[in-house]
Amino acid sequence: MTVYFIGAGPGAPDLLTLRAADLLGRCGVCVYAGSLVPAEILERSPSGVRLIDTARMPLDEIVTAMVDADRAGHDVARVHSGDLSVYSAMTEQIRELARHGVAVEIVPGVPAFAAAAAALGTELTVPGIGQSLLITRVSTLSTDMPDGERLDELAATGVTLALHLAAHRAEQIVSSLTPHYGADCPTATVAFASRPEQVVVRAPLAGLPEALSAHGIRRTAVIFVGRVLDPSVGAVTDSYLYSHARMTKLRSDDQR
Repeated sequence: MTVYFIGAGPGAPDLLTLRAADLLGRCGVCVYAGSLVPAEILERSPSGVRLIDTARMPLDEIVTAMVDADRAGHDVARVHSGDLSVYSAMTEQIRELARHGVAVEIVPGVPAFAAAAAALGTELTVPGIGQSLLITRVSTLSTDMPDGERLDELAATGVTLALHLAAHRAEQIVSSLTPHYGADCPTATVAFASRPEQVVVRAPLAGLPEALSAHGIRRTAVIFVGRVLDPSVGAVTDSYLYSHARMTKLRSDDQR
């Protein structure tokens, strides 16, 4: 038997990967966080599935539930929102399952930042403006940032930022980023990306706290910060990928 760690994507059921949908449809036990995984995702589960909501369960109880299901001969769908490679708290679960000799497989999902960028209708890398994306968060009482990864330190690079788990710290974001990005730097926040309740908020960096407060956004959001978010930059900067110069070179190479 196997515990399948499944990235459920940002929330829309049709953004599940084919592999994820197939596994959800045949696992007899589904372990999920009810506070993060929409009910529509669980509708992919088979008739008679045992659903276990981990929203109020500590790690040892979650692991015990999966080990017990494995011992009883069931494959387990361990469903996480977004993609498992970022802020999923998957590592400690896999470590404990390995200790019990339980087989594990990881199934990636659509990351939240990708769904948020799609909601904005924008590319996050623009030639001559920004070619890097830094995914990070802010320090909280429960999870501090390691040395060298504080937001004000990372901001010194000036790259486009995708801030997760940070909407409730808008004032801190402005304070940390303004010296490096400027008060007028564009920001775009997407809450509940891909879901029916999706909200998109655009504001200059200085106005971010007020904008988020006005829309009641404090969680389940991705905040982008960077000059690539200026709608005018795409009109004056083009990629080399489809340029006449590149096409001419390719045709010349083909004729050799």
